[in-house]
Amino acid sequence: MIKRICLGFLLSIFMALPLSVHGQIGASFGPHVGIQKAQDAEKSNYLIGATMRLRFMSALGAEGSISYRQEDFAANSLTSKSWPVTITGLLYPLPFLYGGVGAGWYNTTFDFDEATNNAGFDDRTEQEFGWHLAVGLELPASPSIALFGDVRYVFLDYDLKNVPGAVLNDVNADFYSINAGLLFRL
Repeated sequence: MIKRICLGFLLSIFMALPLSVHGQIGASFGPHVGIQKAQDAEKSNYLIGATMRLRFMSALGAEGSISYRQEDFAANSLTSKSWPVTITGLLYPLPFLYGGVGAGWYNTTFDFDEATNNAGFDDRTEQEFGWHLAVGLELPASPSIALFGDVRYVFLDYDLKNVPGAVLNDVNADFYSINAGLLFRL
C-alpha cells in the first residue's frame, strides 16, 4: 500500500511539471559522470565525458557521447583505458522516461604489467565495437537545463586470446554503468 502511495505521489509530481518543458524538440549538450564495472574487473571505476542530445519529436531522440573510463583485470596484470564514442537512439514513452539502444567505438589501450611485458607482450591500442542498452530519466531543472540519469549495459568483447595466462584469456569485458549529467539547451 505504501509503495502505491509513493508511486502515485511521484507520478503526480512529474505531471505537475510544466508540460512546455517536457519533450522539447531541439538540441542540448553537457557533461556526464558515472560509475562503471566490467564483469571481470577488479573493482568499480569512474567515468567522465560529454553528451549531446537531439530531440526530433517529443517521443524520439538521439544521443552522441564521448567518455573516458579505466579498469583493471587479473590482479592488476592488465589495465585497460578506453575512450568510447557512442551513439544511441532514444525512445521516450513518457516525457521524463527514456529507453535506448546504441553502438559504440571503443578506442582502448591495454597496459600490461611488467611481468607480462617481459614475457614478450607489449602494450597496445585497439579499436573495438560494442552495443549497449539504456534506461533512464531526464528531468527539467529549468526551461534551459535538464538533469539526466541512466543505467547502461554494454556488450563488449575484448580480444585477449594472444595474451599468456588463462586468467586473461577468459576476461569478460561486458560492463554496466550508472550515469548522471546535465544538459544545457542550445
